[in-house]
Amino acid sequence: MSRRTSTPPPRGLASSRERFQVRADRVRRRPWRLTAWVLAVLALVAALVWLVAFSPVLAVRTVEVVGVPADEVRPIRSLAAVPLGTPMARVDDTAVADRVRQRATLANVSIERSWPSTLVIHASPRVPVLVAKNPQGQLHVVDSRGVAYAQVRTAPKGVPMVHTASEAALSRDALMAAVDVVEVLPKALQKQTANVTVSGANLVTLRVRGTTVVWGGVGQPEKKLTVMTALLKGRPKLIDVSAPDTPVTR
Repeated sequence: MSRRTSTPPPRGLASSRERFQVRADRVRRRPWRLTAWVLAVLALVAALVWLVAFSPVLAVRTVEVVGVPADEVRPIRSLAAVPLGTPMARVDDTAVADRVRQRATLANVSIERSWPSTLVIHASPRVPVLVAKNPQGQLHVVDSRGVAYAQVRTAPKGVPMVHTASEAALSRDALMAAVDVVEVLPKALQKQTANVTVSGANLVTLRVRGTTVVWGGVGQPEKKLTVMTALLKGRPKLIDVSAPDTPVTR
C-alpha cells in the first residue's frame, strides 16, 4: 500500500510572505468598508430627515383644542391657523401659541405634538374675580392678575363689582389693588360691603357696615383685614388701614 504524504505548512520566508499578503489585503479593504458604512449611515439619516420633516406620513391631520368650553374651540383653531398637511416637525409652536394668545379670554396656552398626526392646543380660560364698572357704566370682567379681558352687559353671577373713579383706574396696577381687596374679604364680610371704589393703584376705598374704609393699594391684605375687622367693632365713621401698622380712625 502507498502512503500519502501531507504537504508541510509553509515555513520561514514563504509563511511570512503569506501572512503579510493577508494583512495587506485587509488594510486595502478597510477604507472601502468604512466608506460603505458612512454612506449607509448618511442614507439612513437622510431618509429619517425626509420622513420627519418633509413627508406626508408625519403631517398634521388634526388640530385638537382642550381645556376650554366647546364654543371656544372653533375661534381658537381659527387663530392657530395651522394648515393641515404641514409636517409636524416644521410647525412653529411659539408662533402658533402667540396667535392663540390674541384671544383675550385665555389665561394660558401651550402646544403639544401628539405623534403621528395630531397637534394639541392646551388652553385655559381666565377666571373672573371681579367686575369693574367705569364712570360710563360699562362693565369690564377682571381676572386674578388684574387683567380686564372682556366687556359684558351683565356681570357674571356671584362675581363682586367694584367702581372705577376714572379710565386711569382701569389700569392693571389699579385693578390689582381691587383684586387684593376682593380676594381677601370673607364671604360674610363681602355681603356687608358696598361701593368698593378704585381711584388708582394706591387708593381703594369701600363701605363696610356704614363705615368708610381707606384700604390703600396692594400689600399686606391679611393684616389690613385683621386691623379693619377689629376697628369696625367701634363703629367709627372712617378707618384708614393703608398703613396697617399705624391705622387711623375718626
